[in-house]
Amino acid sequence: MESSNKGKSLYYQLVDLLKDHIETQMTPHDKLLSERELCQHYGVSRTTVRLALQELENQGYIYRRHGKGTYVSDLSDKSSNLAGAYSFTDEMREIGRVPKTSILEFRQMEANKRIAKNLNIHLGETVFKLKRLRLADEEPLMVERSYLPAKLFMGLDLPLLESKPLYDVFSQDYEQQVQLADEEFYASIVQKKDAVVLRIADGAPVLHLTRLTYNVKNEIIEYTDSVARADQFHYKIRHIRK
Repeated sequence: MESSNKGKSLYYQLVDLLKDHIETQMTPHDKLLSERELCQHYGVSRTTVRLALQELENQGYIYRRHGKGTYVSDLSDKSSNLAGAYSFTDEMREIGRVPKTSILEFRQMEANKRIAKNLNIHLGETVFKLKRLRLADEEPLMVERSYLPAKLFMGLDLPLLESKPLYDVFSQDYEQQVQLADEEFYASIVQKKDAVVLRIADGAPVLHLTRLTYNVKNEIIEYTDSVARADQFHYKIRHIRK
């Protein structure tokens, strides 16, 4: 590799070389060479390699598994299509992946200004907070924080939530039929607390999603704030000109 007095230049060169190698010669979930092997192959320092790998991870080209190595990300159609997908479990099954949900937190709390506004309830009203980790094929994909008006879900408890998907709880146990869900998303940077759970680097790019779910009475029954790994989700929508 061409030498330079500026480590940054070498780092950018290595990023471009690795991108080209990934795009033309590797497939999703292939394992990359180790840092030591990359240093030897390209004739650069360990610092340069680490900077390049960090940049590739930030751009969603690779992902790391602690103690196992670095792998090529899957940016193909097996990534989740966010358009119209408000059931994580159903969406993962549709694309051939095995979904799993781990409940990290469940408690009652008073609605703050943000929660009250999104649920269209009074400030200080009691809500249930449900924090879940969503996985596919044992790979963490998304952290969800959901807020439900307690008055619509009296008696809701952890064993019930662990027994079935949330929307099944809505319909089967509380006669809350979902009519529609409005979802918005934007790019952001992961916070350290979520990076640890998602097993990605602190400061890595993520998709931030918010969802409001309505019942047949047009009442908001769920407000969810989610952080999704950018290397595992993509947005796709079809526009039809009439």
